[in-house]
Amino acid sequence: VQLQASGGGLVQAGGSLRLSCASSGRTFSMYAMGWFRQAPGKEREFVAGISRGGGRANYGDSVKGRFTISRDNARNTVYLEMNSLKPEDTAIYYCAAKRVIQSSGPISSHDYDYWGQGTQVTVSS
Repeated sequence: VQLQASGGGLVQAGGSLRLSCASSGRTFSMYAMGWFRQAPGKEREFVAGISRGGGRANYGDSVKGRFTISRDNARNTVYLEMNSLKPEDTAIYYCAAKRVIQSSGPISSHDYDYWGQGTQVTVSS
């Protein structure tokens, strides 16, 4: 599985961005997907996770109510809609995939099987 994240950029505080992560292969719907971020000098942080079918999602405390994760299994793509952005959201954002059974919920641990290359998000004050 190869993951390609895109959509990052420079935005002012209070603005919005939508990240996309496209997956190769034909088994995208068998994977739980997640977004993580890493700011300079900090550990990688869980941002959001979504179940295989997209019906369940969970979020890191720092982004709840501002970010929304979604997926389109027909397009092999997962999205992260980011609203009300803050300077502290500045980081490299990574998407990740984990093969799971159908009944599995979203995964908030770092125990993912595949990782994308990351896309930079910079929020100016």
